[in-house]
Amino acid sequence: QLQLVESGGGLVQPGGSLRLSCAASGRVLDYQNIVWFRQAPGKEREGVSCISMNGDNRNYADSVKGRFFISRVNAKNTVYLQMNALRPEDTAVYYCAVTVGSYYCSVEEFAESDNWGQGTQVTVSS
Repeated sequence: QLQLVESGGGLVQPGGSLRLSCAASGRVLDYQNIVWFRQAPGKEREGVSCISMNGDNRNYADSVKGRFFISRVNAKNTVYLQMNALRPEDTAVYYCAVTVGSYYCSVEEFAESDNWGQGTQVTVSS
C-alpha cells in the first residue's frame, strides 16, 4: 500500500522560499508521475507542478512558472518542490499525488489520482 507524506511547509514572508518534500513508502515511485497540487480555503484545487516518471518532463502552472522547481530522487523515493519568491496567493495546503507513469505529465492530472498524502500547510504572510 503506497503512502505519501508531504512535509516542509510553514510560515514564510513574501519573497521567501520553502522546499516541500513528498516521501513515499510501501511502493517505489520510479514508474509513476508525481503531481503537486494545492488547495486554498474557499478555492478549488489547483495543479501546481508535475514531473514524469523519468524526471525528464516537468510542467508548471502559469501562476508559479519561474518561481517553483520540481525534482525527484527515485533512489530516495522522494519528490521535491522548491518554492521561491513566494507570494501571499501561494498560501494553501500542498499535496503530492501519484498518477500513471508516462514520459510526459500534465499539472491537471492530479484530478485522475485518488492517492495523495495529508498535505502540508504553506502560509505566506508578513
